[in-house]
Amino acid sequence: MDRREMLLSAAVAGTAAIVTNTRSASAQNSNSQDPFIRARDGTRLFFIDWGQGKPVVFVHGWSLCTDIWEHQTTALVNEGLRCIAYDRRGHGRSDQPGRGYDFDTLTDDLAAVIEQRDLRDVTLVGHSMGSLEVAQYLAKHGTSRIARVVLVSPNTPYMLKAADNPDGIDKSAYDAFIAALHQDRAKFLAAGMSGLLGTGASPEMAQWALSLFLRTSLKAAIDLVRLFSTADFRPHMRYFTMPTLIIQGDQDMVNPLPLTGRKTAAAIAGSQLKVYAGAAHGPFLTDRDRFNRDLLTFAHG
Repeated sequence: MDRREMLLSAAVAGTAAIVTNTRSASAQNSNSQDPFIRARDGTRLFFIDWGQGKPVVFVHGWSLCTDIWEHQTTALVNEGLRCIAYDRRGHGRSDQPGRGYDFDTLTDDLAAVIEQRDLRDVTLVGHSMGSLEVAQYLAKHGTSRIARVVLVSPNTPYMLKAADNPDGIDKSAYDAFIAALHQDRAKFLAAGMSGLLGTGASPEMAQWALSLFLRTSLKAAIDLVRLFSTADFRPHMRYFTMPTLIIQGDQDMVNPLPLTGRKTAAAIAGSQLKVYAGAAHGPFLTDRDRFNRDLLTFAHG
């Protein structure tokens, strides 16, 4: 091999080493900043983990995702709290496995987030259907990591009309809900934005919220309506042994206050119910300043 060939060979080898080392470093960096939690069945759950201090874990409502909490996660990290939120399987940026839409699996997913981020002294916040996941988590995984709970516009304790729940919602209403999702999900949800936002939200906010709903797979959306509509969580109320705050608007037409928030508060000893006058189903959006103050005070407690 002449001198020219030796120099060329050395240059190629050096370049290969640099590329290999760069790829290795990139892989390590990617792993260290991996935005996914792995559930027990391998499903990847997108999450955010911002800030330092006492952890607040957010569980979003039906067909929404992490982004719905942006006014909380952005504001509260500046107030000494650590904010963790994740997209439920089949929602947002998480995997769409087409399975696991039952409360055992969903709460195992929540447990994976809490355990893999090694969270303790947690304030656990559940909105709407997320309140059921919080209740099931407490029943199945215990309370050792949970210091406080906030239920926002909850589905608890039981929504369906029955002989022992005569003021509940008739099954035919949920059947119509599912039929509308099948027929024209985008139109149906767009028409119902006032249920989440009330009548004072801008068209732009309504369009943004709709875009979050439509990032959920149709299968997940329908399977979960069937799940939460029949969920009788009255026996689960005994697991709320920690300080519990319930926040709900008196104009919540999705989960009417007398059926949900008031009954939940009555069933959880020592709980506190805060009713927001004029607020609809999403007070963390429409009344976010008040909501953030209440959450901040409670989480720091």
